Amino acid sequence: MTVAERLGVRDLIGKKVELRQNWTQDDLRILFKAAYEQVFGRQGVYASEKFTSAEALLRNGKINVQQFIEILAKSEFYKECFFYSNSQGRFIELNYKHLLGRAPYDQSEIAYHTDLYASRGYDADIESYIYGTEYENAFGTSVVPYYRGFQSIPGMKTVGYNRIFELYRGDGNSDNAQMGRKNSRLRSKISMNSANWISPPSSPGSHFASTAPTLISAAPKGDSRMFVIQAIAGGIGSKAAVRRSVQVYTVPYERLSATYQEIHKRGGKIVNISQV
Repeated sequence: MTVAERLGVRDLIGKKVELRQNWTQDDLRILFKAAYEQVFGRQGVYASEKFTSAEALLRNGKINVQQFIEILAKSEFYKECFFYSNSQGRFIELNYKHLLGRAPYDQSEIAYHTDLYASRGYDADIESYIYGTEYENAFGTSVVPYYRGFQSIPGMKTVGYNRIFELYRGDGNSDNAQMGRKNSRLRSKISMNSANWISPPSSPGSHFASTAPTLISAAPKGDSRMFVIQAIAGGIGSKAAVRRSVQVYTVPYERLSATYQEIHKRGGKIVNISQV
C-alpha cells in the first residue's frame, strides 16, 4: 500500500477539472460542481443557486474559469462562509487551500497577505492569489483549482506536505467545524518554522475522519504592530455607507481583521489603513 493510500488521498492526486474547447453541458455541470466544492468546501452544496448569473457568463463565453473563481472568492457568500467568521490567519490559510490548492509554507506568506489586505483591501488580496504567477502556472485560465499539496509541485517546500494535512480533513469535513474553529491551524508551527504532525485517517484507505486529532500548540507572542483605520460610518445593518464624519480607530494587529469586519457589517466604508 502506498503512502497516499494509507493517508487516504490517493484519489485526490492529480485530480483536476478543465473546461476544454467543444465542451458539453455535462462538462460544464461537472466543472461548476468541482468549483463550488473547491472554493466553498462542504458549503458548496448551497452555492449553485447563488451564482446563476456567473454560470451564464461562463456558459456564454463572457468570462473564463479563472474569472469565475474570482467571482466566487469575492462574493458575499464566500465572505459569510470564511471571512466574517474567522481570524485573519485562518482566513489566509483557507484562501491558500481553496485558491492555490496548498497550505501556506512560512511566515513571509502570511505577512504578505496581511499587509496587502491592510493596505489595499479584500478584493486586491483575493486577486493576488488568482492572478499571481503560481496560479497562472498551475491552473491557467481553464482549470478549476485542486489540491496540489499532496504531491510534489514546483517551488514546494518540504513542510508544505505536512501542512496541507492540517487543513484538509476529508471531503465530508467542514472548514468551519474542525477542532480549532476560527483560529489558525498553522500559526504556531509556521512561527517556529517546524513541520506539522500528520494525523492519519481512522482506517487505512479511508478519508480523514472529522474527529481526527489536531495538535494545538500554545500561540506565540503576537505581532506588535499598530494600525490606524479611518472609516466613514454607515447605518447599522445597512450595506450603503452614510455620509458622516470620518471615524478613526487605532488597533493592534490582532484586532485589525475584526475591526475591518465590524465596520463592514455596519455599512461603513474604510478610506484608509496605515501602520503607526
